[in-house]
Amino acid sequence: MLKKLAATSALSLAALALAAAPTLAEQGAHSLPRPVVSEELTLTIKSVEVLGDRMSYLEEGSGETVLFIHGNPTSSYLWRNIIPYVADDHRAIAVDLIGMGNSAKPDIAYTFADHARYLEAFVEALELTNITLVGHDWGAALAWDYARRHPDRVARLAFMEGVAPPTFPMASYEAMGEEFGGMFRTIRDPELGHQMIMVENQFVTGILPQLISRPLGEAATATYGAPYVAQEARLPTWVWPRELPIGGEPAANVTLMEDIQAYMGETEMPVLLAYADPGAIIPPAAAPFYTGLISNVETAFVGQGLHFIQEDQPDAIGRALDDWLRRN
Repeated sequence: MLKKLAATSALSLAALALAAAPTLAEQGAHSLPRPVVSEELTLTIKSVEVLGDRMSYLEEGSGETVLFIHGNPTSSYLWRNIIPYVADDHRAIAVDLIGMGNSAKPDIAYTFADHARYLEAFVEALELTNITLVGHDWGAALAWDYARRHPDRVARLAFMEGVAPPTFPMASYEAMGEEFGGMFRTIRDPELGHQMIMVENQFVTGILPQLISRPLGEAATATYGAPYVAQEARLPTWVWPRELPIGGEPAANVTLMEDIQAYMGETEMPVLLAYADPGAIIPPAAAPFYTGLISNVETAFVGQGLHFIQEDQPDAIGRALDDWLRRN
């Protein structure tokens, strides 16, 4: 009963955070000093053949593997300032999901199942074992799903602002709040969504910068935008929001979230939740849901941030990861 109440409360608060995020970003820009975040990418981009296509990744360090998984519409670049914190004594790898970043863009549907299949093959191609998974947004769902299906390969899991219970599955568009519910209803409309995301590229040029507290500079704007210059290349950024389980659809991803929640309650591996204030889909008020469900979980508050908190608080996230890895 307590878990059910916690889930309901966290979901409601997450919906409020989603609806309020743009306003809070504007307020935060004036109430706190702007963070200084490097936008330079100093790591070498590598690639490996996966299922007949090229998948790109960043890599630094040696030792046990820490695999960073981004979400929509970002790339391995999101983790550039966090990787150095763990690369001193770990092999840090940040993958570009298929169709995103510098990875190839095959003619596939880009559903969650497609990304999960390519991620699994990526891990096989690099022969990774005893992995610490670090996921954000849809990357958190991919991490939890992979760990659930391959517990023998995963030693630990860290996540932040993840597409995960209790926020998802979302009962309805109305539960998301007027602004965000309306936005996702539009995105998922075959005609309006195509215009908004495929033609106008709004997930990259509008939604992404809106959910970062600091203003993105030219380098980050260019890097995030580079994979989606061609209209047809934007398909992954349109499919991802249509994969969110809202109002019972897609049914497969409702089941996915149910399976992830069940696994959260069963696993004994070390888990880290990093969260920011106000956050967007995992606000501070959601933390008790995870501490009440996951037996071996730690939480780390990393400061002010919205959804793409790696662009606001990379140092705090990096220090929290490094400390957690050292102790676990």
